Amino acid sequence: MTLLLLTQLLNSLAFAMLLFLLALGLSLIFGVARVVNLAHGAFYMLGAYLGLALGGALNFWLALLLVPLLVGLLGVAVERFLLRGLHGRELEQVLLTIGLGFVIADLLRATFGAAIRSVPPPEALAGPLFLGSFIYPKYPLFVLGVGVVLFLLVRLLLARTPFGVQVRAVTADPGMASALGIRPAQVSLLTFGIGTALAGLGGLVGAPMIALAPGLDAQMTLFALIVVVIGGLGRIEGAFWGAILVGLVDGFGRLFLPQVAMFLIFALMALVLALKPEGLLGRRVA
Repeated sequence: MTLLLLTQLLNSLAFAMLLFLLALGLSLIFGVARVVNLAHGAFYMLGAYLGLALGGALNFWLALLLVPLLVGLLGVAVERFLLRGLHGRELEQVLLTIGLGFVIADLLRATFGAAIRSVPPPEALAGPLFLGSFIYPKYPLFVLGVGVVLFLLVRLLLARTPFGVQVRAVTADPGMASALGIRPAQVSLLTFGIGTALAGLGGLVGAPMIALAPGLDAQMTLFALIVVVIGGLGRIEGAFWGAILVGLVDGFGRLFLPQVAMFLIFALMALVLALKPEGLLGRRVA
């Protein structure tokens, strides 16, 4: 029983870090560009299918560099040519990103087909890890490590670099940031690209854990929104701890109460919003 609980704990934390990659990008985009990107799951799917194509043509490690770059460049183009004129117009943003998500999902379905795809992990991360009597697959530990490292790197980026200072200034007060010589439009553009690149990275590393299937984009968007709402909109730490909470509730809910596992996640979100409407680490809006 102890080994079962430990296995499920590691599975839950690995899934949590996958959700964190998604929620981190969504939180950055909302915090800086003030856009609720409902095409986020579609960017996740795009990263997964690009990883499938490039991983077969090249290898997983090159795809790990190229896929986030390609998805991030697409995100920059979307912000520059589609969303730039819609800042402050939330309804139009929502409708546009929903439509964009449908377009990307349909293009992927037309290109790769609608069959469920199971993606194998790279050879170096395939197979189990033996820790005495405990045997556990290597790949979920890799995903867990990627999530923790990215959390630390993004915190360092925001706290110790000039770009991080600009991001925090634009997040706090775009008007004041502009008066101080910062260009909010440029910061929003770069942040949107980074956010979509993180979604693409999530798709690439998540594909060996979660099979690719039609509708997965909507499911991952929903999970990312739940994590961000629980953790607090625009908060990196909130996205991290929110993802861990959702991952644990989902993992152990599926183990002990599989019929109501998804209900438990919504119940968690309702409880958090009832106690702290701004989210666990969100700032109260006056």
